[in-house]
Amino acid sequence: MYSQTKIAIPIFQNKIEDVIEVANDCIEKGADIIEFRIDGLKNPDFKEIKKAIDEINFPIIATNRISSEGGSFKGSEEERIDILYKCANLVEYVDIELQTNDEYINKIHDTGVKTIVSYHDFEKTPEIDEITYIVQKEQQMGDIAKVAFMPNDLDDTLKILAILSHCKNTIAISMSDLGSYTRVMASKFNSPITFAAGRDVTAPGQIDIETMKALLNMDLNIIE
Repeated sequence: MYSQTKIAIPIFQNKIEDVIEVANDCIEKGADIIEFRIDGLKNPDFKEIKKAIDEINFPIIATNRISSEGGSFKGSEEERIDILYKCANLVEYVDIELQTNDEYINKIHDTGVKTIVSYHDFEKTPEIDEITYIVQKEQQMGDIAKVAFMPNDLDDTLKILAILSHCKNTIAISMSDLGSYTRVMASKFNSPITFAAGRDVTAPGQIDIETMKALLNMDLNIIE
């Protein structure tokens, strides 16, 4: 049986025409979802963003990542949220960080779009109790919880597997090469989405889409 975990491919390009080109390439390679990293655009303009979403015409996560969590958006917080709010009725998911003002998270969630409430730490992995607290808070605020942490050792990656094992509707990632296997194991715990790389690597340890698809479905090739 094919994995039910959907593969999302982030697109991080500074020009709208390149976003469209790379998205189409990733779709041809088998992406299930495109993550449109709006913060990658040099001059984000909603009319151009809408044009790209309409032209790509494929399931999309709209993400406008803040700098403190690895993003590149240069405008104000109000401008960042306004773009995501306007995208809400054009896409399948909006990713919004847990540290965002609750009022903004609720505003986007109230549009009816599925929200991925996310938390990223590129330096460390907290203890399981703290990760669980973060996930529970995200689930209270949105539809899908997402956490991504940097491991310092193998034990840190095992914390992520524990979270996947106990938390439904959760995307949990251990970054870097050390944690890259957790991106594949996500499917064994029915995680809704895992992330792989197309042309753009937006987090340490992302696996290219061709390898990810092969690993997620490799049990198809086993003859009983």
